[in-house]
Amino acid sequence: MSKKNNNSSWLKRLWKGGSKQLADEMLNKDGTPNDAEAIISPSRQMVNNFLERKLAVGALILLICMFITMFVGPLFMPKYYDSYTEVTQKSIKPNMSMMSVPKELQGDIKMIDGFGSFTVGLSNAGKVYVWGATELGTTGIDIADIPEEVQNSKIHMVAAGIDHIVAITEEGKVLCWGNSKLGQYGTESEAKARGEDLNPNIAYMPEILATSGIDVSRIKKLTCGYQCSAILLDDGTMYLWGNKLTYANIDLFLNVGVMYDMDFTLNYIVGINGKRNTIYTGSRGLYDVVRTKIAGPSIPIKDHLNGRKIESIVATCSSMCLVLEDGSICFAGDLPTINAKQVPTLPADEYYVDVVGGSYHYSGLTNKGNVYTWGSNTLNQCEVSDKAAGSTKLYGGAFQTYTTNDSGNLIAKWGLKGYLFGTDTSGADIFQRIINGGKMTMTVGAVAVIISSLIGIFVGCVAGYFGGKVDILLMRVAEIFNAIPFLPFAMILSAIMGSMTLSETTRIFIIMCILGVLTWPGLARLVRGQVLVARESEYVTAAKAMGVKESVIAFKHILPNVMSVILVSLMLDFGTCMLTESSLSYLGFGVQYPRPTWGNMLNGANNATIINAYWWQWLFTAIFLAVTTICINIVGDALRDVLDPKSNVDK
Repeated sequence: MSKKNNNSSWLKRLWKGGSKQLADEMLNKDGTPNDAEAIISPSRQMVNNFLERKLAVGALILLICMFITMFVGPLFMPKYYDSYTEVTQKSIKPNMSMMSVPKELQGDIKMIDGFGSFTVGLSNAGKVYVWGATELGTTGIDIADIPEEVQNSKIHMVAAGIDHIVAITEEGKVLCWGNSKLGQYGTESEAKARGEDLNPNIAYMPEILATSGIDVSRIKKLTCGYQCSAILLDDGTMYLWGNKLTYANIDLFLNVGVMYDMDFTLNYIVGINGKRNTIYTGSRGLYDVVRTKIAGPSIPIKDHLNGRKIESIVATCSSMCLVLEDGSICFAGDLPTINAKQVPTLPADEYYVDVVGGSYHYSGLTNKGNVYTWGSNTLNQCEVSDKAAGSTKLYGGAFQTYTTNDSGNLIAKWGLKGYLFGTDTSGADIFQRIINGGKMTMTVGAVAVIISSLIGIFVGCVAGYFGGKVDILLMRVAEIFNAIPFLPFAMILSAIMGSMTLSETTRIFIIMCILGVLTWPGLARLVRGQVLVARESEYVTAAKAMGVKESVIAFKHILPNVMSVILVSLMLDFGTCMLTESSLSYLGFGVQYPRPTWGNMLNGANNATIINAYWWQWLFTAIFLAVTTICINIVGDALRDVLDPKSNVDK
């Protein structure tokens, strides 16, 4: 029994650093510890010393959270998110209200339309509402500032372009607001009245729309595109205006004659001729054939129609959907292939009664009241809400879909809610890029530190232990590397790589090697100094007397005893390498766009316009980089004090 207790006591002391009995013996009469360090193992004492430093503990927790977020987060994101851009979503401020339909409108919806970062809605009472990311870049225009004339009029129809809105009053007068610098709206007489020279690249809004107006009962369609707008009447007459440079075939449509239906892609105006059997764009090629599936075979349009007529046309940025008179559909143009949701196969007794398009997706409502979506699902625009059942009408935004019932009540909505950190000048989600970019920046920093450490530890250990000519030679080599101006040399090497045909992976690996090879001398000198002191220790003399190999003494006996200093140096060097990579990328010599790193994401902050007008494009990235490097330095400083046996924790 006594032996068992002794064994148990021994195991407890091995694990905990002392038995309960010994601990009790070290307590004062009042129960306070008496020489507590005598009953705590060195490792536990170091842990306790670190935990006493509240700032360092907080920094470590934050740093761990950063690492988990940057390395685990991308696993839950599509692979293309690090480089995905969207032309209609450029420079959007942090906004999560893109689907926030105003409460006043939710029970009284007449129509909804969207093209870019905002959406416009119209109530049955003729009142206009605007929501989403409504500020238009650096123009100083907030599209949500509805003109008084519009507010005081009963509006019949509305439509949204990428940076303007068109509204038609019940009297048939056309009212517009938003950006008008590129002919989005405004007549020739209005331009002359403002003293402007007429621009040959602008098709000005017809005078009749701003003066006498048109009969609203004859309006078949009002639609807007990328800086262009159009009104189609029931007799095929079309009023078209906007920026000719945006739509290459606008002149062809200005004189096309009778059109049954039309719409805008991002770069083309597309239409159906009066006989409803031909797609008209003014050009041939990809619009001469259609497909029934996104990845299906191409079929000549005339062969597919086989006498059937086209009922309507709905366009996205790069394709069009043709709804035939029997409720079937087919497609022309460039359909999305990345993360694309295929066109569903409907039951035999089901057909489409309503189809709407967003930027790269379609939504269709069938005669059975079922809603289906297909096309790009990059921003969850094809994830149909469970509440959509019972809908009788569809409305599309750029990356959103809304459904209502016959009474105009909002039934369901789904799609893009917004951007937590906004978007950059290419339309990329900054939050997604920060997560993917952080992973890249940390990986480059970690690999560079590993390379630097392997070289520095080996050189420093050999030089410090053997001394003499070996020490002199290795230290002169270290001084040569240390004399190289790091940043200019790294920029030169990166520039040379930029002129070479290298894969992005190879380029990144070379950058890691450059950072590692050029940063080892400091660590080598530190290790050498520690080894010089340790080699005179008694345990080293004893090992030599026992005939232990020199390499074993240097790397298995001395090196572990100086590892505490090395660990601190590695932690601090990690932060330095991250900053260096960011500096290179910021200057354009590191990892190149579109592959994100925190450095190249800050590259745009080198001009006053970005700094002042697009603050979100650099601020959040700078915060993540600053917080991470500061946390690394705080933890490194704490480790230096904790691992140093001569340090005073209480000071």
